[in-house]
Amino acid sequence: MNIINFKMEELVDPTGIIQGKRYEFLVDVEVDEEDELYSEAGTQIRLLIGDEGEGPFIINYFIMDKKDEHYIELALEEEEEQYLLAFCKEQLESEE
Repeated sequence: MNIINFKMEELVDPTGIIQGKRYEFLVDVEVDEEDELYSEAGTQIRLLIGDEGEGPFIINYFIMDKKDEHYIELALEEEEEQYLLAFCKEQLESEE
């Protein structure tokens, strides 16, 4: 899995109920044709990242086929999750 593009946005809680900060990452990934995540049109992963002062963590993620923007009901492998989390941490650190 290779990250080829991304967008990041801080999600603001106007109610103040949620502790810490929340971010949404839309990450375009390139995967091998043999991978279950492969889509000819491309694969995008939407990550919800939280940071409550102890470092960023993945709250949830959704895998989408860019062709029709339908969710792919698969789970990432632990190594893939760690790779994406490390990428998100790096981007958040560079924003500070």
